Formats: sequence, C-alpha cells, structure tokens
Amino acid sequence: MSEHTADQPSAPTTAAGSDEAEISQATRDIADVAAVEVITTAAVHLLSAAAVKVGLADDPEAQIDLDEARKLINALAGLITAAAPEVSDMHARSLRDGLRSVQLAFREASVIPDPIGQGPGEKYTGPVN
Repeated sequence: MSEHTADQPSAPTTAAGSDEAEISQATRDIADVAAVEVITTAAVHLLSAAAVKVGLADDPEAQIDLDEARKLINALAGLITAAAPEVSDMHARSLRDGLRSVQLAFREASVIPDPIGQGPGEKYTGPVN
C-alpha cells in the first residue's frame, strides 16, 4: 500500500466540534477585553443603529423608523447614564454628544415632536434642546 496522504481519507470534522472551538475562542477573546471597551462598543452599536433609524444614513427615506429609533435611543441613554461613572470622562462625554445628536435628529424627524423632556432618552438625560 502506498503512503500518500492524498489517498488517505481525512478525519471528518463535525459542526459541533468546530462550534465548540469557536465558542471557546470567543470566550478567551472576550476575557481579554476591558469592561470599558465592551461598554463603549455596545454604546457605539446602539448609537449607529439609532442614527440610521432617525435618517442620518445614506438612504433616509428607506431606513427611517422612528419607533425603532425611540427604543434604541432609550436603551442608549440608559446605558450611558448607568455606565458614565464606570468609564472615563473622555468616553462618557463623546457618548453623551452622540446621544444628544440622535435625540435632536429624532426631534427634527418627528412629524409631531414630543414635548420637551418627554422625547426618547430624556427621562435619563433630562430635556434636550
């Protein structure tokens, strides 16, 4: 018999085995990430999604969805308010600026704007003008 590796069947790989390896690798990767980075990454994702939903992206007519934007902005405001004492002032300040921008964009995009202090996220941030 020949000893060529091309003639030898390869060991089957199972989807479950590769999934477990990926999960294990992801867990190790997450363990190396600082909490501030996880918090700011989550906030940036919420901020980006909210910006798209309020019409600040490439195709506002097709992407605007103020109901979805309200939910995202509320979640973002809650996260930023809760996390601000835990992250540096530099991170918190830039996240607050982004939040304020999407809150104002929401107000501008609304046909019937919410009363001052009752817009999305304002129960956490206070009135946004």
